[in-house]
Amino acid sequence: MGRPREFDDAAVVDAAMEVFWSKGYESTSTEDLCVRTGLGRGSLYNAFGSKHGLYERVLRRYAEVGFGLQAEILDGPGTVKERLRALMIDVIDTDLGDPAKRGCLAVNAAVDAGGTDAVVADQVLRQFSRFEAAVREVIARGQRDGEVATDVNPLVAARLFVSAYYGLRVLGKVVHDRRVLEDVVEGALARL
Repeated sequence: MGRPREFDDAAVVDAAMEVFWSKGYESTSTEDLCVRTGLGRGSLYNAFGSKHGLYERVLRRYAEVGFGLQAEILDGPGTVKERLRALMIDVIDTDLGDPAKRGCLAVNAAVDAGGTDAVVADQVLRQFSRFEAAVREVIARGQRDGEVATDVNPLVAARLFVSAYYGLRVLGKVVHDRRVLEDVVEGALARL
């Protein structure tokens, strides 16, 4: 019988998330992960199999936490446009308020490894698709309630919105002028 684990998996994943988010997958060393999580190399590999295995867990955790926050705003009070605007303003506030300019971990993963790592690409695509489906449903509900024009294709509108949303996450890493980012928001919402 093996020794029982003496650490909290969720806390380790959250600590590792901070390292991967700040440094990227390739630039993160096992030593970085050990220092941040407080685990030895053996414990880290026994628990997660590999650096990549831990990264996959980090991406799943990021997706769950992120979607929870997105869903809270999408399901909140206000009109469809108000909720979609609130979602985009929230990421503008988050990104402009982050001195490290980390952006979105999922976007970073897509850019860093998405084209060469099928597992990462699949995880990120699932996250993006889940968000798209939630936005599409909000837009379709808005049509049923008379808030969104009936000639708008909810799927196309959701895809445009999601593209603008994730584009904001990229722009937020380099653009410091809030008005530029808010123009993206208004442009995305004008279609509705």
